[in-house]
Amino acid sequence: MATENRIHFWRRNAKVPGRYPKDTTPKLNNLKSKKASSFHEFARSTNDAWDIDDEEDEDFLGTQLPSSLPSGMHSASSQNQQQQNQGGDTETGVSHRLEAPNLQAQNLQDVQEEDTECEHVNGKVVKSSSDAHLNTSSVRSTLQKQNTLPARPIIPLVARISDQNASGAPPMTVREKSRLDKFKQLLASPNTDLEELRKHSWSGIPREVRPITWRLLSGYLPANKERRELVLKRKREEYFGFIEQYYHSRTDEHYKDTYRQIHIDIPRTNPLIPLFQQPAVQEVFERILFIWAIRHPASGYVQGINDLVTPFFVVFLSEFVTEDVENFEVAALPLDTQRNIEADSFWCMSKLLDGIQDNYTFAQPGIQNKVKALEELVSRIDEDIHNHFKRYEVEYLQFAFRWMNNLLMRELPLRCTIRLWDTYQAEAEGFSHFHLYVCAAFLIEWRKEILSMVDFQGLLMLLQNLPTIHWGNEEVGLLLAEAYRLKYMFADAPSHYKR
Repeated sequence: MATENRIHFWRRNAKVPGRYPKDTTPKLNNLKSKKASSFHEFARSTNDAWDIDDEEDEDFLGTQLPSSLPSGMHSASSQNQQQQNQGGDTETGVSHRLEAPNLQAQNLQDVQEEDTECEHVNGKVVKSSSDAHLNTSSVRSTLQKQNTLPARPIIPLVARISDQNASGAPPMTVREKSRLDKFKQLLASPNTDLEELRKHSWSGIPREVRPITWRLLSGYLPANKERRELVLKRKREEYFGFIEQYYHSRTDEHYKDTYRQIHIDIPRTNPLIPLFQQPAVQEVFERILFIWAIRHPASGYVQGINDLVTPFFVVFLSEFVTEDVENFEVAALPLDTQRNIEADSFWCMSKLLDGIQDNYTFAQPGIQNKVKALEELVSRIDEDIHNHFKRYEVEYLQFAFRWMNNLLMRELPLRCTIRLWDTYQAEAEGFSHFHLYVCAAFLIEWRKEILSMVDFQGLLMLLQNLPTIHWGNEEVGLLLAEAYRLKYMFADAPSHYKR
């Protein structure tokens, strides 16, 4: 019976938590009347809010596919704009069924206020460009779509991509200027000392030099300065050679399911950030993910990989944008610049996935092992939390699968993810090994809130909706420091790590 309940836990259902039937009125006191005290009770009363309606499949079948190469990268299928809901229908492995809702909705007032909204950047007032670039009808359709999703607190506009520099405050201090000068000195040398660059990058990379630093630390660019331009030219041409060679095959019988899943997932990638709802950007992501999938048949495309493109894309875009990145119209950039950003994002994402590909092969053994390792680690560093989970039948896979699959991108604002990845790229095996200790530190961060929850449903909802919207670089810095402490204590102490 327990197995049957788990199998049906995230099964498709037309009903979605938080969505009331059209012929009934919401009863606000239902949740208080009866609380689920175990996983089985919760499973019987909960449906999968990640699931999509069947009409999206019908929309997809009627969608005209974009051309293999962009014509100015200005056009895209209008269907992408109509599918802007977050989350995914995880169809590739039992662990995907355990991924729970993390859906967000935005108030119409926020959109209306964009016309008069201003930001302070380095002491200067910069008017938001969203009113000039966002299509009114697309915004309205987005809101209509999001209104059908489970209600969540309004996300304030402080949760922007680029509202902070590497140290967490817009004005550059003397210390930050000194750090920036040190980075420029390292990058300007004929042969960049990568070890020294990693040492300085661990505590955050200044925004001005982050694009070139990420290319170097990921292994995409060589340390030798004279060779960099040639390598960039060759790799960018190679990527668009793949586009010419393979992208037309997305309509073939063998690849159409892969392309269909990518096409569905792309609009769900950061749906509250206008940048990622632009047709030109969505076409870029479709090409990147499709080419990567067919060049890596051992894993192919797995839901969650789409999130891993976004930090690279934003960082490389910021090299050419000084204004509000999240509302910038990418189609306004020169075509060559757009192509360079796309190719660089593809290669750097490929380098990242090379180190964690076992996370996405059949049955996703890498994630299964990491979740088990997290459970073992938490049982050693905080036995109270571990026993609390056992008491209320909370399994680590029910919340930590997403932490491993998406590298905490669904738990943190994008600006925090970018800062986190500064350190991951500076760490040896940062994405594959150090991430485990970051997840442990992240869990312990919410110790008080976790221990205050005394039922299964409350615990699971807390762990799937942790309140990090106001987090900045200071909080991420403290999280990384605690993760480093845990790694120092446990990484080389197997007897402390295992029972």
